Amino acid sequence: MTDLRAGPRADPRTDLRTDLRADLRADLRVGILLPTREQAITGGFAAAPLLDFARRAEDLGFDSLWAGDSLTARPRLDPLIILAAAGAVTSRITLGTAALTAALRHPLLGAHMVASLDHVGASRLILGLGGGFPLPETEEEFGAVGADFATRVGRLDETAALWRHAWNSTRDGAPEDFEGRYWQARGLHRLPPPYRPGGPPLWLAGSDTPKVLRRVARHYDGWLPFVPSAGQYEKAWQQIGTELEEAGRPAGAVTPALYATLTVDPDREGARRELDHYLRHYYGRSLEQMAPLQAYGWGGAEECAAWLAGYVRAGARHLVLRIGSFDPRPHLEEIAATVLPALRALLKPGSAASTTTSHLQ
Repeated sequence: MTDLRAGPRADPRTDLRTDLRADLRADLRVGILLPTREQAITGGFAAAPLLDFARRAEDLGFDSLWAGDSLTARPRLDPLIILAAAGAVTSRITLGTAALTAALRHPLLGAHMVASLDHVGASRLILGLGGGFPLPETEEEFGAVGADFATRVGRLDETAALWRHAWNSTRDGAPEDFEGRYWQARGLHRLPPPYRPGGPPLWLAGSDTPKVLRRVARHYDGWLPFVPSAGQYEKAWQQIGTELEEAGRPAGAVTPALYATLTVDPDREGARRELDHYLRHYYGRSLEQMAPLQAYGWGGAEECAAWLAGYVRAGARHLVLRIGSFDPRPHLEEIAATVLPALRALLKPGSAASTTTSHLQ
């Protein structure tokens, strides 16, 4: 599929609208989140079911496989280790973190681990990075590893810069040392380099606030938000285009992605109840409380496809789907069998839905 980061464009907003009139299926990628947290909530920590899930996702044609990260706030198996194992039992599917809380690891250890994982995946890796949600349990998690919660945003951006510095330090004439506000490092050229020259793409997982959009445009290769509406997404994506132009970066420098939670059931009310049950156990909050904050879709296949299509028309080109159920395997099969074909049909050139906006929630 087409890499959106390849090649500059004259005007990101004009060309975005031109792209949306073309075949939206051509460069769309759809990934699925491994149920590592769900597994923990239901009382088990086991790698084998996750690897079976990974193999099945690849067999069903999903483009990417993702794993979330938390130490004590929302415990689960380590994403880098699980993705390494998943990379060993798959051959095609992209591997990604959604999202990696980089501050939970010393940046040199992080650079080393990521470079090692890039070798396992042979350039199949994408790193979605997060600073950590502003919640008491997250602050406690940071404190457990000696990380400063108050400076987490600046430390995340500097960690990304240090990683890139390390991954490029073996090139002729590249500086070997790093001097930052929070981190200083010497002899980075001695670290094992990643498989891919320069390392994997770094995406910023977050919201659509002006500061986040500015950081995406200036420092990252992708944007992985969870914004609750397609209209909100489109407005933010257009702002990133403006920020990219002001930063002197090409319009294709940032991949527009989306982190969305989906519960599929022909019985719409049944889907809503299942999603609400999921969120109450995952976040301790109801769907009514979470819906204004994150992207949630539920209902039958056609309805879920129409909801996702709204985001694609708004600019999203890589969908990362979290299954809103504690029994994810049937939903994985259902999404592949019904939702994705319906989504592709909606995005087919000339279809009525390919040029109209969905208002489904």
